[in-house]
Amino acid sequence: MAADQIELFELPNPCIGVCESGPRGYCRGCLRSRDERFNWHEKPEAERARILRLLADRQKRRAAFLRQQSAAEKEEQESSGQLDLLK
Repeated sequence: MAADQIELFELPNPCIGVCESGPRGYCRGCLRSRDERFNWHEKPEAERARILRLLADRQKRRAAFLRQQSAAEKEEQESSGQLDLLK
């Protein structure tokens, strides 16, 4: 049987004070769902650690999406600028 690892430090609350739900129900600031935010300090440590791992994955996906979106916008601006030169 695997023993639960004891954390040496309190797991931080990922809240950054931007408490606004996005279109999928996740907080725009910390990326937690409503259930994940509710009673954070009362959740068992293992549950908080699981949520923090999920947040790390969500942050990576959001960063990749924003990079892709930025590249697409840049490409669109460049192509519209090239079209202006042809006029």
